[in-house]
Amino acid sequence: MARRHLLAAALPAVFVLALGACGAAGTSGSGSGDGELQIALLLPENKTARYESHDRPAFVERVHEICAECETLVSNADQDAAHQQAQAEAALTNGADVLVLDPVDSRSASVIVRQAHAAGVPVVSYDRLVLDAPVDFHVTFDNEQVGQLQAEVLLAAVGATDGELVVLNGSPTDDNSALFRRGAHSVLDGAGVAVGAEVDVPDWSPDQAQEAMERALTTLGRDRVAGVYAANDGMAGGAIAAMKAAGLDPLPPVTGQDAELAAVRRILTGEQYMTVYKAVRTQAQAAADVAVGLARTGEPPDGLRTDWVDNGHGRVPALMLTPVAVTRDTIAATVVADGFWTVDEICEGLAAECAAAGLAQDGAP
Repeated sequence: MARRHLLAAALPAVFVLALGACGAAGTSGSGSGDGELQIALLLPENKTARYESHDRPAFVERVHEICAECETLVSNADQDAAHQQAQAEAALTNGADVLVLDPVDSRSASVIVRQAHAAGVPVVSYDRLVLDAPVDFHVTFDNEQVGQLQAEVLLAAVGATDGELVVLNGSPTDDNSALFRRGAHSVLDGAGVAVGAEVDVPDWSPDQAQEAMERALTTLGRDRVAGVYAANDGMAGGAIAAMKAAGLDPLPPVTGQDAELAAVRRILTGEQYMTVYKAVRTQAQAAADVAVGLARTGEPPDGLRTDWVDNGHGRVPALMLTPVAVTRDTIAATVVADGFWTVDEICEGLAAECAAAGLAQDGAP
């Protein structure tokens, strides 16, 4: 049986709750608010650019907006599960009223949840699901749908071919990776395009993805690679570096995820075919709403529509947002329209490519 089971209809991509009054809030334990309530945000790593550039500021700003009496304590584990354990223990020692936990390791993080519950502190599992532990709430995206989108767009780009795909899955310690892979294989399996090489890349490492791509090129032959399923943008960058070093021109279609700025620019130049945009700011704001509700009353906000997921310990109420595929033709309608990146950020040094994609820079004719 699948670990995760979706019980309700998909939620809209935009989710905003109005809670309480505005006020000051601190970050990283140095808050300027009254500090009557403390909310700890535990991020997993910074190889994926979104966490520090989008999740962190959006979460802190939302807490600042809705909770005058709240202080935020933010830490990043740098992909080290033991370090995250120590950060969680420090947050609990410092009086955290809620932990918002994006786990480095979905299974070992169960210890953090149990320690928090022993201290009477609820835990919101953020983005990645903590397994085999009594999580209070989960805020995420429909991650099987992420894999499905990637695979569907990749197959459409590859078309009829006798070549083979290289599949670069995410970290085996991240439960989301299993969901992305499951979604992708629900499309790829039986689609008529062979998977010539498949690797789970530790720590979502771009360097290890590059090495895996180099091995695949050696094993399959560079002319046999019809497309590359890369589970996120960092690994897409590693795969692209390997193929460019091997002299592939043109490059085969490459997928990604997270709509990192470098990836959006690669889509414009034709090096990467697509990415998946997840409204990270909406996700972080929703997690802040849930955390503040738990800190104030011990319950999520009233009226919150939820799905349910099974994390191996039991059913966990969950907010599941909707991912969106981004290609060259939809950059303007997705990441730009949503304010995730500005045209000027995307188009610096790429005036011709942006003009061809219908992205007009400030001051451009």
